[in-house]
Amino acid sequence: MSNSPTAVTRRQFVRRAASAAAASSAFSLFTIAGTKASGRVLGANDTIRLGVAGINGRGGSHIGGFGKMDGVQITYLIDPDTRLFKSRGENVKKLSGSLPKTVADIREALADKNLDAVSVATCNHWHSLITIWACEAGKDVYVEKPLSHNVHEGRIALGMARKHDRIVQHGTQSRSSQGTAQEVAAARSGRFGKLVLSKGYCHKARWSIGTKPIAPPPAGLDFNLWLGPAPEQPYHDNLVHYNWHWFWDFGNGDIGNQGVHQMDIARWAIAGPALPKSVVSFGGRFGYEDQGQTPNTLMTVFDYGDVKLAFETCGLVQGKSKAKSRVDNEFFTTDGRIAGGKFHPNGGGDPVSLKDVPTEIRREEHFANFITAVRSRKIEDLNADVEVAHYSSALCHLGNIAYRVGKECPYEQAKEELKPNTAAMDLFESMTHNLAKGNDIAVDKLAVRVSPTLAFDAAQERFVDNNAANELLTRKYREPFVVPSNA
Repeated sequence: MSNSPTAVTRRQFVRRAASAAAASSAFSLFTIAGTKASGRVLGANDTIRLGVAGINGRGGSHIGGFGKMDGVQITYLIDPDTRLFKSRGENVKKLSGSLPKTVADIREALADKNLDAVSVATCNHWHSLITIWACEAGKDVYVEKPLSHNVHEGRIALGMARKHDRIVQHGTQSRSSQGTAQEVAAARSGRFGKLVLSKGYCHKARWSIGTKPIAPPPAGLDFNLWLGPAPEQPYHDNLVHYNWHWFWDFGNGDIGNQGVHQMDIARWAIAGPALPKSVVSFGGRFGYEDQGQTPNTLMTVFDYGDVKLAFETCGLVQGKSKAKSRVDNEFFTTDGRIAGGKFHPNGGGDPVSLKDVPTEIRREEHFANFITAVRSRKIEDLNADVEVAHYSSALCHLGNIAYRVGKECPYEQAKEELKPNTAAMDLFESMTHNLAKGNDIAVDKLAVRVSPTLAFDAAQERFVDNNAANELLTRKYREPFVVPSNA
């Protein structure tokens, strides 16, 4: 999809100008009033007043999760699509007995000194900026995955949370799963051998979204606010409300959608550096042509030295495909494999239950875990702190960046280029099976995008000697929706 502006009518120009003026006014209000809020000191019996930003889709789960909690009151619903206000407001009233305020602009809510926290279920490209603004305004944050749309803004969100002493929880709910925590602890413990490969699978049906024509935004949607930090561009119906995931300006493909959950688990099992020494990716948007931009098939290997992290993202499953869905993790050690709550030893033998493996997570539901930490003011009470969020989200971005700077080449050439990398070749065979056996695609006729092996400086969070890749660590932001250069 082109990002270049198109001609607009005078009526459209006036409407956009009015929208921009309103946003600028709200921004002024925020900078004058919002940043003065320091956050209340909450007693054990104080009600936590919370705003939900992004109330379609996953936002409904936020409303349901927080709205039924004792001691939590949803006082704001925030979304640039005002068409959602009536039904979502009524949902809140059913849960709590009172109607929340409804605003299109997050900055209006953040300017309210009585607001304690924000939960963020917006599009990915808004996650970090709302987190940053909320921290500056003295609010705690529950932010959906991924924390960031790019690596830079995730680092700034982490810095702002620490600078302003804010509690920030990430929506990777598996961090509050006792079963997942036991598998991870077993992989890290050495009791079942040394971990050599941590693997994640995101095989989830992602079929063609077709092509939608450029059109005026629907009445009730402030498209300027919806775009926020992203480049100005025309509206089409593949953006609102879900298919934005498959456009680089707003989403991160399925590796940064469903995949970030399994990526987080895969990284969690690796003791040592949070970010890898190098990354290689390959794949494509196979099987159809449509308006989407992100790959529906993406294979990535991260090199941590003694341990590799391999990740499979396959969208051509179920429905039209003979291939099955698979969304899980497994961990390969020198002595066997950990999966499904058990250790499976090499050479056969009875699987070993992991139920006695100790974990350090707080055993409570993920939304409730956030509220616990908001009250205690202890980062260590969080199961998925913002630092965890930054690194796991960054891995998804590194995989995408490698793919984007790669070059398309014929299938056999791609295979030859990947041969020196054993882990990558295993993924190549998996991709081939999915496409050829699962979808009857003539793989020998495919063009596969393959990246070079990109060296990465984990300490500096930059690629080594690759300007094209480093440019994708951040983006050009649109005023006034700018992520700062420093925390």
